[in-house]
Amino acid sequence: MLKKKLSQLPTWQSNLFILWFGVFMTGVGFSEVMPFLSLYVDTLGNFTKNQLTFYSGITFSITFLMTAIISPFWGKLADSRGRKLMLIRASLGMAIVFFLMEAVQNIWQLIFLRALQGLCGGFISNANAMIATQTPKEKSGYALGTLVTGVTGGVLASLVNYRIAFIITGIIFLLVFLLVITLVKEEFIPIPKGKSPSRKEIFSQLSYPKLTIGLFTTTFIIQIVNQSISPIIALFVRELNNGSGSTTLWAGIIAAMPGIATMLAAPRFGQLGDRIGTHRIMLMGFSLAFIFMLPTGFVTAIWQLVILRFMIGISDATMLPAVQTLLTKTTPTQVTSRIFAYNQSFQSLGSVFGPIMGTVVAMFFDYNGIFITSALLILVNACLFFYRTKSLKHDKNLNL
Repeated sequence: MLKKKLSQLPTWQSNLFILWFGVFMTGVGFSEVMPFLSLYVDTLGNFTKNQLTFYSGITFSITFLMTAIISPFWGKLADSRGRKLMLIRASLGMAIVFFLMEAVQNIWQLIFLRALQGLCGGFISNANAMIATQTPKEKSGYALGTLVTGVTGGVLASLVNYRIAFIITGIIFLLVFLLVITLVKEEFIPIPKGKSPSRKEIFSQLSYPKLTIGLFTTTFIIQIVNQSISPIIALFVRELNNGSGSTTLWAGIIAAMPGIATMLAAPRFGQLGDRIGTHRIMLMGFSLAFIFMLPTGFVTAIWQLVILRFMIGISDATMLPAVQTLLTKTTPTQVTSRIFAYNQSFQSLGSVFGPIMGTVVAMFFDYNGIFITSALLILVNACLFFYRTKSLKHDKNLNL
């Protein structure tokens, strides 16, 4: 029945529906594990506070370091073999890795599997690339804004033990794999072997290469800010909660807040960007992010953190789809996967440096200092974006 209804829609709309659900399930899968990962690390050894912060940072960062290294290869393969194949590879690989994580006995086994997770990743970036190449340009803001709403949160680990949560997450990824292989459509013309353009040739095809590099930088800094708190969010909640047994539940709720806010706001901001210009939406997002991030450094209660993390999700709903929309509008279709893969590499590098920055700041200025540092980075990012786009925002062809 579902397959019949989807067949009546244009390919981009039916794929948007399926990939939204796939990204949603992927987001749920990640967020069922990420909020308690530092608590899981704590069960694998007898660590001091600084050791726990350090190992948590490494466990988070290694996945994204591997993703940053491998993403250009997967992007090149996607342009030559198809995006659907990459979606299948990523979802099945993730399922296997999460099943294995349930059985780890020490921190080094977990770090190894987190590295393998990074090598297997790329589902969300390839979903973005597929939708970007199939969607009419005038609908790109709406489509990518809708797709990003799939990244949401969960609190599964508060209901079951950590190891069972890994098994359930593996099952989620297995379901995504089955959905993609049976329902996603791709009319793909492969690039002949040996004809894939080099990195230099790709950038020579771009009308606005400096803007593209600027967008990569913007993605990098956004992700540093987003991930800086990730390794220690459960530890911060435990501190605010005075060690109460409800730490895992509250960590899951707080981790879910940005995703819920993004889910509610992103499609509307995407449509608004299509009307008034993506440039204005981006600057609005920077302003909101700074306004809400700075006071987060002074919270004294969990309810304050819940509200402010929700508001941070509103700012994410403006910035993340806007970057992808601008990349879509300025990139030739035949190299879209490569450009999105490079953007994924910068995003992953941000996810490497974010936890490292958060770990170092926490060691010297405690957990609250992470949010104040992140607010300053948002201000720097806004200035860089404004400078990069100042001379281009009146270009009618670009529709900034």
